[in-house]
Amino acid sequence: MRATLRWAHSDLRTHRGEALFLVLATAGIVASLLLATALFGYATNPFQRVFTQSHGAHVWLHTDKAADTGKLAGLDGVDTVAGPYPTAAVTVSSRGSRASVELRGTPERPSVGRPPIVSGHWLDPSAPNGVVLESRLARALLAEPGDTLTVPGTARELTVVGLADSAEPRYRPGEQPGLVWALPSAVPDPGGQVIGLRLTDPGDTSYIVQRAVTVLGSGAIGEVSTWQQARAEAQGDNRLLGQVLGLFGLGALVAAGFAVHGAIGTRIRGHLRDLSVLKAIGFTPGQVVRIFLLQHLAYALLGALAAAGLAEALGSRIPGRLGDAVGVWQGLPGHTVALIVVPVGAVLFIGATTGLAAWRAGRVPPVPLPRPAATSGGRLSGVARRALGVRIPPALVLGWHTAFTRRPRSLATGARLTLPLLLIVVAMSAWTTIDRFHSDPERVGLPTALSVRADAGRSEQQIRSLLERDPGVAAAYPGVETAALGPSQTATIALRGLGTHRDPYPHTLAEGRPARGSDEAVAGQGLLDLLDARVGDWVRMTVGDQPLILHIVGRSIEPENAGRVISTSLDTLRQNDPGLRPTLYELRLDPGADPREVADRLAAAGDGHLDVHAVANPADGLSPLRAVVAGLIAVLALIGLIELLTAIGGTVRESERDLLALKAIGLSPRQITAITVTATGLTALAAVLAATALGLPLAHWLIDAQGRSSGIGAGIAQGPSAVLVVPLGAAAVLCAAALAAVPAARAARRRLADTLSAVA
Repeated sequence: MRATLRWAHSDLRTHRGEALFLVLATAGIVASLLLATALFGYATNPFQRVFTQSHGAHVWLHTDKAADTGKLAGLDGVDTVAGPYPTAAVTVSSRGSRASVELRGTPERPSVGRPPIVSGHWLDPSAPNGVVLESRLARALLAEPGDTLTVPGTARELTVVGLADSAEPRYRPGEQPGLVWALPSAVPDPGGQVIGLRLTDPGDTSYIVQRAVTVLGSGAIGEVSTWQQARAEAQGDNRLLGQVLGLFGLGALVAAGFAVHGAIGTRIRGHLRDLSVLKAIGFTPGQVVRIFLLQHLAYALLGALAAAGLAEALGSRIPGRLGDAVGVWQGLPGHTVALIVVPVGAVLFIGATTGLAAWRAGRVPPVPLPRPAATSGGRLSGVARRALGVRIPPALVLGWHTAFTRRPRSLATGARLTLPLLLIVVAMSAWTTIDRFHSDPERVGLPTALSVRADAGRSEQQIRSLLERDPGVAAAYPGVETAALGPSQTATIALRGLGTHRDPYPHTLAEGRPARGSDEAVAGQGLLDLLDARVGDWVRMTVGDQPLILHIVGRSIEPENAGRVISTSLDTLRQNDPGLRPTLYELRLDPGADPREVADRLAAAGDGHLDVHAVANPADGLSPLRAVVAGLIAVLALIGLIELLTAIGGTVRESERDLLALKAIGLSPRQITAITVTATGLTALAAVLAATALGLPLAHWLIDAQGRSSGIGAGIAQGPSAVLVVPLGAAAVLCAAALAAVPAARAARRRLADTLSAVA
């Protein structure tokens, strides 16, 4: 054992740089996998925690006031009922911020859907105007317990007495109203009612919704929300961040395993004489295997422990969502298990790849076998000989010959170098796609920058004229948005009527054509998946108690509402309801116009009748992904550097036998150095070309697959431009050539005796 440790220590002193790179690469890989685990836990567990604490309802049904909701308690599969509670849609204002809310009359704190209080207290009959705000709505209004909310257009005031979490769909400005709990006396003129159903089997949600619609009648139900929808919204972009980190972390782990395998294999070929000596002095094959295995396991273990320690000690201090995710994850029950399993799994994987290469070292015979007389690269091909005959520089011809004539070994080296470069191309594509949401939002389903909602204080013509007079507004598209029941009446979808036949709304289409006819519409991927429909199908839905049949002629990119959106023109909806009045206006701004300045001007000009807010951009929640991608690129570049150094060492060692012949035909040390540098540069160039050719289609497929699964739809992927790809490839090739120059020059100037000793 002592001799084993002494040999390992001597080898470490000889290869300090390689050991440091392996430790850093392992640390980066394990850190990314731990962050991915934290984000997955953060994405799922907050909703589950709130749902469990509140004894949440699996289904919430919004109905009209006349619906006999008492029948729902007797449905098979319904365990408990919450409500019904009277509701009213109002707009509240606090500190200059406005929000559309659902005011829910709750006589006492419910047993089902019981909101956990995070600040303040629950409703008190002694404060009839007191309300409890859902926490996300409170953050949007900058409201705290003790603040006063006003209802624009009235003299009414509401006092915030508490803040609470909710397991229902979260507040989204302009899309989903916020939730406000109040005493029934604070809801004097309800517009409907809401009832919650807690089920004995959550898997029967769709069936129970269908039964409830059948019992009450589709005309009595205005909106249906389920626990699956609320969970998907709560997970949001955190799950995507976790998927990205996990994907690249696993890819980097595989690349690191291959790099370690290649490094050990190259070192074994370069130390055959040393291994034979070890065998000759009494080392068994098992001891030789253990030398390499324990040495590289120690490197991997050191990197894994460093990553786990840093993630545990400093992870919660990372700015933004990543830090929040790690902080929440550290308080979850499975945190300790994940903190042990992830590093151990990474170390075991690296150990497995190391063991395969170390096993070859154990098979080295005690007496070295004589090398074949033929050169390692084989005879020159006819093309190479003709190239030398036309005075092409020998370094270029022989460098090409050295790089690509050892077929199996060259392919393995190129494949190991291609993998980290391929993952870097995919990471750059993810970065470019995120930038596209900000730099070119109209091409990813966001043609408008502001959304305006107006009350009944002004006519449609007055509002539209006011909006279009602003110098920053290029176009104002009137519209309505309402909830509709799908054909199976088991889920609520968003029905939008935007623009008119004369001035159509500029939907971003990924498939089909725009809706021009009176019964035509475009739909998001989420809706097509929900209804199992395709472009060209006719779909039937129920709006209130009126059926509506639309012909889907195109698939639009829909970043909102998980893509469960079907859009037609306002004129089409007016055919069923001639008196339909626009409730919102989508504003397309002039290039260079500042949305904040335009919103401030419109809010001031509206004199309290307009609620102006920016259209939510899904990329805003992905801003932490840029730092993640940058860190992953650094880890992958480090792995690529390890593989590059391995390839250079292998090329230099393999060229030792050719060194005597090259000197004999009159090549100078500079020319011999240029052969190795050229061979390394050409290997790197081939890896760059292969990574680009394979990475761009793979990135498009992965990003579009994520778009389809999220409901946005395929068509959002954007590959990096040539301005980024070409410098990346050039940097990789130049770095390879520069790193090869020093060892190649040193080998070319070796003494004749040293060269003969290496060849023997």
